[in-house]
Amino acid sequence: MMPWVNLNSVQFTSTETLLSTHGNLKVSAFRYASGVAALRVCNKAGEIVFLPFHGQQIWDANFYGRRLTMRSMFDEPVNTRSYLENYGAFLLHCGAAAMGNPGLGDTHPLHGELPNAHYQSARLSFGEDERGAYVELSGQTRHTVAFTHNHLFEPVLRVHEHHARMALHITVTNLKADTMALMYLAHVNFRPVDGARIIDTVPDDPKNFTIRDKVPEFFTPSVAHQSLIAALKSVPALHRVFTTGQAIDPELVMGLNFKIDAKGFAHSMQLLPDGSADFISHRPSELAHGVRWVTRTANQDALGLFLPGTAEADGYNAEKAKGHLMTLAAGARFTCAYEFGALTPQEAETLQQHCAQTLKV
Repeated sequence: MMPWVNLNSVQFTSTETLLSTHGNLKVSAFRYASGVAALRVCNKAGEIVFLPFHGQQIWDANFYGRRLTMRSMFDEPVNTRSYLENYGAFLLHCGAAAMGNPGLGDTHPLHGELPNAHYQSARLSFGEDERGAYVELSGQTRHTVAFTHNHLFEPVLRVHEHHARMALHITVTNLKADTMALMYLAHVNFRPVDGARIIDTVPDDPKNFTIRDKVPEFFTPSVAHQSLIAALKSVPALHRVFTTGQAIDPELVMGLNFKIDAKGFAHSMQLLPDGSADFISHRPSELAHGVRWVTRTANQDALGLFLPGTAEADGYNAEKAKGHLMTLAAGARFTCAYEFGALTPQEAETLQQHCAQTLKV
């Protein structure tokens, strides 16, 4: 049995305190001025800041001397359940009763109950595998609304000692005595880098891209944005290079049709000018939909290389009309897994070649 530590709120104070070490991993606890409890997980490549009781978000990620996290207007996490009042995490979970931008007839909050959910339990587990020593950060949040919802969400994040590739495993359990509708989206928010290129296993044919041409009500699209959308519908590959000074305001949202490799994975990466990269890999057999999301403004700068999900992000009723809603029988479980993080130039070159080979098959 793996050694483990249950986390308790009394362990988190304004003074950062070392909780445990394992191989080249170090975990310390602290509390932001906002009151949100946080864990700093350090390894040989860098560190993440994880919020064990607040959405189990990865609030920040820094590896290989650079910050991976999107730029936002928030200096620290805010103790709120409102999605837009705590906007800037590196990773957050969306769903599970519903997610996406609420549309006509929708009553769910933006991206559902999970992004800022309170976790009733959280813990650390330690072990070793073929990649070396690791720590797992996990927890449980139960969403119960009389006559409507009753489900358990359990994420498990594994961080290894030597590199910046992180793995997440998700379980959703339907605790109701009847069927539930399920929606899940992994919202991983990298920081775009000028001069970087997006490389993936999506062929550059317009039929493999579905570009959203409508924006949520809280956005006002500019003429430049409308021109960008029109251009991308004809030549979607235009979005693959980040040009210095080019704004994407308010946002670019597109669905993608991936080719998969021999192990069933689809891959997306941001290849930086220095040869390093960011990446996310998922199995479309588990997460069949999702979106690429980009915003580049004076206030936010973010790249969702791909946000893998059970549906796209147009809200409950729109996704239901598309046939994208999943269902879980009473007592049934949904599971999925994906990997993401940063790559060294050598690792990036290997993944780039792998993507090229996958596209040829």
